Amino acid sequence: MRKRILLSNLHARLKHAAPFGRKIIPFPLMLTVFLLLNCSGQPVHLASEDRPNILVLVADDLGYSDLGCYGGEILTPILDSLALEGIRFTNFHTAPMCAPSRAMLLTGNDNHIAGLGRQALEVDVFGYEGHITDRVAPLPDILREYGYHTYMAGKWHLGAQPEYNPHMLGFERSFVLLEGVGNHFNSEGFFGTGSTSHYTEDGKESTWPEGSFSTDHYTDKLLGYIDAKRADRKPFFAYAAFTAPHWPLQVEKKYSEKYRGKYDGGYEDLRERRFTALKEAGLIPPEATLPALHPSVPPWDSLSEEEKKKESRKMEIYAGMVDNLDHNIGRILRHLKEIGEYENTLIIFISDNGAAGEDYFSDPNIRPYVNAYFNDEYATMGEADSFISYGPPWAEASTPAFRYFKEYSTNGGIITPMIIAGPMVKNANSISKAFASIMDIAPTVLELAGTSYPDTWKGRPVYPMRGESLLPLLTGGQTTVHADTYVFALEHAEYTMLQKGHWKIISIDRPFRKSGFGLFDLSKDPGEQHDLRQIAPEKYRELLLEWDAFSREVRLQFPR
Repeated sequence: MRKRILLSNLHARLKHAAPFGRKIIPFPLMLTVFLLLNCSGQPVHLASEDRPNILVLVADDLGYSDLGCYGGEILTPILDSLALEGIRFTNFHTAPMCAPSRAMLLTGNDNHIAGLGRQALEVDVFGYEGHITDRVAPLPDILREYGYHTYMAGKWHLGAQPEYNPHMLGFERSFVLLEGVGNHFNSEGFFGTGSTSHYTEDGKESTWPEGSFSTDHYTDKLLGYIDAKRADRKPFFAYAAFTAPHWPLQVEKKYSEKYRGKYDGGYEDLRERRFTALKEAGLIPPEATLPALHPSVPPWDSLSEEEKKKESRKMEIYAGMVDNLDHNIGRILRHLKEIGEYENTLIIFISDNGAAGEDYFSDPNIRPYVNAYFNDEYATMGEADSFISYGPPWAEASTPAFRYFKEYSTNGGIITPMIIAGPMVKNANSISKAFASIMDIAPTVLELAGTSYPDTWKGRPVYPMRGESLLPLLTGGQTTVHADTYVFALEHAEYTMLQKGHWKIISIDRPFRKSGFGLFDLSKDPGEQHDLRQIAPEKYRELLLEWDAFSREVRLQFPR
């Protein structure tokens, strides 16, 4: 009975899908390849060469409106073209910071269940171990078990110890930065005298090729991994975990010089222009209003001419990093076309969280070291010995439709671009306003690969995924992913939120207080400006009860 139900469901999802690349596969054979079950009810793989490849592209700290296809002025022709072939999502949610988002991506689960309750915290407390735990089955581990090559290049940030290396969690080949940040041109560290960034390749200590730019080198590595095993015709899962455009803002001048003078009007001007462009593109409601700026943002006109000059240069370099990112994604996509794999590949592009508002050059805990080894002089901005970030002002310009930015549980911290394209994606050049989250990617990949998430993994029980497959939406069978009763909740560093339907509660108080939650109707107020807890008390109480249930489920705690 279970087999018949699965076959019926998949037929409804794929009956309009385009044929998968290498050859036109008769539909009955496709069903057999995807869902043939053995007597134990576990999926097995047959004719693996006919299953689609999966390419997941992750930008680091990219803002909602940075891409051309999301209303931005930065030159991103490759991603804009990808959007023409696929679907742009306007309601895609991540965690507020890098590590919890990446844990959710690779497990389809809540960051506490996965073990990354709080970034940069490793304690012997459920949910805050600082690495992916054995409470979950990692996505690459499952895919490798069921016949996929699994490759990764870029930022790991999910456990620095050897036993938590990507090599031990399912990645067949990997070249990774273990920490959450690194110099884009060398291995110089930021957080202590003589510190260095740490890299591994296939679980073994490796080095950074001096002078190579991060996005270029990660792309080289990933392409090399794909080419090395092409002959066996097995499908691949490739995870490009780029570190751009994460601070420090660094890039070759040939990219940043394209934008010379384009931001001299200031961050408030850019914010208003992008806000208008988002409306014109249909990416935010026409009745949306510009949210209030973060209180730390000074008016542009209050800056001195020298300050304005440096601020403009920050954004020029940031734009160059995004430009270079688009160029390297183009290298990957062109290569897939050259080797005949593009038409057989599902491509998912996301950012791991909202635009970054940090300014660590001025952080009193880090500044003594950073100031001794790096500089923020105008003449060298963007070079290897320069340490700058664009901070709250430009982060607000990158997320103009939403409140605040990275770290916050407000929409500006957790709503990011997502583009999905590939042979099974119907309705090219379309916009989806359906609620989706980063936890939905893993179940989508597993379903498309013809496998399922297990109840046990390597002899131990695992928590079920909290995400749901996007495949019904991608193939045109549905216009939504989750029912209106679906609950999405987050906690990170005591910033919290819970959303059910178009209603959301948020607390950005520290220490966390349950009484600090505000209530917002996102259907009318995506910028989260109007607290309705006094106007809609029954809805407020309903969501507080949901919060209690979520807290119990993930065993929420606040260790320090």
